[in-house]
Amino acid sequence: MYSRLMVGSEVGKLESVLLHRPGRELESLTPQYLDSMLFEDIPFLEQMQEEHDLFADVLRGQGCRVHYVESLLEEVLSDRSLRLEVVDFLVESAQLFSPSLQEIVRDHLLASDSKELVSYCIGGLLKSAVDDKVRQKTLSYYIRDAYPYYISPLPNLYFTRDPATMVRSGISINVMKTESRRRENWIISLLANHHPLFSQTKVHSDFSYGNSIEGGDILILNEHCAVVGSSARTGVWAIEAFAKRMMAPLEEGGEDLKEVLVVQIPFTRAYMHLDTVFTMVDRDKFSIFGGIEPSLRVFSLKLSSRGGLTIGEEPNLASALKRVLAVPSVELIKSGGSDSIASAREQWNDSTNTLAVAPGTVVTYRRNTVSNETLEKHGITVIPIRGSELVRGRGGPRCMSMPLARMPM
Repeated sequence: MYSRLMVGSEVGKLESVLLHRPGRELESLTPQYLDSMLFEDIPFLEQMQEEHDLFADVLRGQGCRVHYVESLLEEVLSDRSLRLEVVDFLVESAQLFSPSLQEIVRDHLLASDSKELVSYCIGGLLKSAVDDKVRQKTLSYYIRDAYPYYISPLPNLYFTRDPATMVRSGISINVMKTESRRRENWIISLLANHHPLFSQTKVHSDFSYGNSIEGGDILILNEHCAVVGSSARTGVWAIEAFAKRMMAPLEEGGEDLKEVLVVQIPFTRAYMHLDTVFTMVDRDKFSIFGGIEPSLRVFSLKLSSRGGLTIGEEPNLASALKRVLAVPSVELIKSGGSDSIASAREQWNDSTNTLAVAPGTVVTYRRNTVSNETLEKHGITVIPIRGSELVRGRGGPRCMSMPLARMPM
């Protein structure tokens, strides 16, 4: 029923992808929690869903099969024993210090069917949903803070790129930096370990010793090399652990990569991941935010004969990419072209966060008109989508998609 999953490049024709359609978890956003939930504004959910549906339709129109996190999770949770494990995890991770309250929440979750439990996993559990049960059980009312949830929602889950990454035939279960997103990788881990879609996929987890690494910082250049951003969300120790795991031979549980390039970018919210300033758009072409180039440092990681890492600094990004891709030259296309104002403005709206659906064909936000025109002038086919609400979470088409299978280059 399901074909083998394999991602050996950033630009091979996209065959299947994992998305999450924004849902009621976005309705949790209120001004006082925007910062902790990593949003700058409150999106209009109905329009956001419409934009996301159009995005999914574009991918289908390019011959890509679209899978949804929520649908796969519902299928997985049809297993009663797994539902029990999930309920236990949700209760334990919710930091409910009262045993009687834990029992009330657990019983409430256990009474739900698989579809309802998926809703709690993603959309959270409001305190008001169990208030009557609390009163009946305790004959009193708990003193509690103003936070309205017992189980927090996951408003960033529509950025499926971050919690996990396909690296060749394996899936890396990443470790999220912020508390508000740490349950996301657990959800993808459930799918990777229990859904038949991933039955032939090697699962890589628990390799980073708790140091964060997120998928927006991981780019698969080709079958031999990955690029990882050292950023505000991805730490150097996790990068080294990732490199060791993925460069290990297949027979030793790795993915047999030969090299990992590390691109160090400024540790700021504006450039939270490497793919907010740099993405691959063709076999030898890349979109880059020009304002960041002077501050980049690039390193090469390879396995030593003793199983450790040898680390060396590269002269610059272009020469490192040219070498690992084995091409005569590479082209770094500046988003916004030569217009520094347009470049800075459109980078804020994820102009460089492109999703390649085939070599030289990318999905972008329609609003980034100067950057899109610049890509087209350099021979790239641009498929623009609406994103006035989707962009409020600070992510573009690449952020919103986790490729599961691409055709070999």
